[in-house]
Order: sequence, then structure tokens, then C-alpha cells
Amino acid sequence: MTDSKYLKDGLTVLYEDNHIIVVLKPQNMPCCEDVTGDLDMLSAIKEYVKVKENKPGNVYAGLVHRLDRVTGGVMVYAKSSKAASRLSEQIRNGDFEKKYLTVVVGTPKEDRAILTDYMKKNPVNNMVYVCPPTVEGAKKAELEYVTVGKKDGLSLLLVTLHTGRTHQIRVQMAHNGTPVYGDMRYGGEKAVKGRIALWSASLGLFHPVSKEKMVFKIQPPMDVTPWNLFDISDDILIYD
Repeated sequence: MTDSKYLKDGLTVLYEDNHIIVVLKPQNMPCCEDVTGDLDMLSAIKEYVKVKENKPGNVYAGLVHRLDRVTGGVMVYAKSSKAASRLSEQIRNGDFEKKYLTVVVGTPKEDRAILTDYMKKNPVNNMVYVCPPTVEGAKKAELEYVTVGKKDGLSLLLVTLHTGRTHQIRVQMAHNGTPVYGDMRYGGEKAVKGRIALWSASLGLFHPVSKEKMVFKIQPPMDVTPWNLFDISDDILIYD
């Protein structure tokens, strides 16, 4: 963990070298600048590097993947354009492994399954919908989930994304009849009011320079409902 004197605006650094920086993105903080003008992770990282390394002028930090604003958890940013290019290539080639924990309302019909849907975004309301594959602009969305806990009418799932579509887990789980806890946007009548229970728990990548396989894990806030209903250990994050 980085020395606390280098923390700014809640920035928590899990790993850092000259090429990449791995951080915890808090829930409800944008991963990059958006129309709200709220403090975002990319700007916070640039400021962090500027202060820590005493760099004058502009500081480079590259966004290579995204998390929804409401989703918290682990993210990696590039500290050079070369690293950004190589990490982006890994994402295109499927060498970038992202696992999420989510608590859904209800119990999925199958304890383990691959969900394949086609989705399209409505730019007017920024909502994403499941649609037939023949619809113009429809994009394939695929994820795999494993049910790792059940309690009080809720289920804890470990989700591995095979594609990276906007709001993908939220939309596909709602379409499957088990909306994400706290997701008032896609949950419909089954929605449960509260902070959305969707967390980027594990990130696997190859270091852009050394090529070393690296895996970073972080648990969701275990003192917050509904996470505190479940026993979440690191073993869950390597479920196969």
C-alpha cells in the first residue's frame, strides 16, 4: 500500500511502477471526466503522480478500460502511451480477465451458467436494452456466472465477463430475472433500494513491459449491506 501522505481525495493505490498504476475506484466516482464535472479517477491519478514525482506541467495517465460510475473495485491505468497501447491490445485479444462480485435479488434458475444476449444502447436516455440479434446496432454480450452464496432471498454471484458492454452485468442479470441489488434503473418491480451491489473484485493482466502475469484482488466493503450477509473470502475469487 502506498504511503498515506501520497493519498489524495481518497485515492488508494494497490500497485504502481513506472508503467502502470492499479487503484481502488470508489463507488459513485467516474473513472474519467464526464459531464457532471465531479472528481474522477483519471484526474485524481494525474494529480497523485504529479505530486508524488514532483512533475511540472501535464502528467500522462491512460484510461484503458472502464467501470460504470456506480461500480467500485479494482482498475488499472497506464502511466505511458506504450503501456496503454499494450494493455488495450490485451483487452482486444481477450487476455484481460475481469471478475466481478454481485448480489442479485432472487435465485438464478441455474447455479452456474453462461448468459448470451444481444444488447443495444439508447443514447437518448443512456439505457441499454436486450434485443433480437437482427436489430441494427445490436451487440453480442456474454458473461459467465457462478452462484457462491444464498441468503435471505438474495444470491451472491461471481461473474466473469467475456465481452465488455455498457451496463452489461446489470442488464443481463435483470433480463435473467435476478436484477442486481440496489439497481433501481434496471431492476423494475424487483428492485431493492440501496447502494448497488456490483464490485470489480479481480483483475488479471500481463504486465505491458515484463509480460509477467499479474492478478489484483480486492473485496467489496464488508460492513455494508448486502455484502455483510455473506462470507466472502479470496477463495471465492478463484472459483473455477
